[in-house]
Amino acid sequence: MTVTKTVKTEVPIVARPKQVQLNDVKIYVVSKVNYVEFVKEYAKKNGADSYIALSVKDYENLSLNFAELRRYIEQQKQIIIYYENAVAPLDEANALLEDIYKENKDRKQHNGKI
Repeated sequence: MTVTKTVKTEVPIVARPKQVQLNDVKIYVVSKVNYVEFVKEYAKKNGADSYIALSVKDYENLSLNFAELRRYIEQQKQIIIYYENAVAPLDEANALLEDIYKENKDRKQHNGKI
């Protein structure tokens, strides 16, 4: 007689990467009305007269791209969590679920910052 035994494979769960540390970015809105003043102030602060310009549409696209990246990262995180829970022993899975709950609660309190 053959006996079949189901064995759950234990896969080590790798630590998550450290949080993203973003640098501050200043965006200046320049028009014909404030161009001369902008050039003076910019040169005083930065010592240069080179600029990078974006149209309003390109700025909007940049914002949409960041939102799309954020959506993608959030979905990837959920996939990782799913597989971590699938391979974790029961005690670890419960601890992971508690951590996820706390992380989601903290994210909502901080307006969804990554």
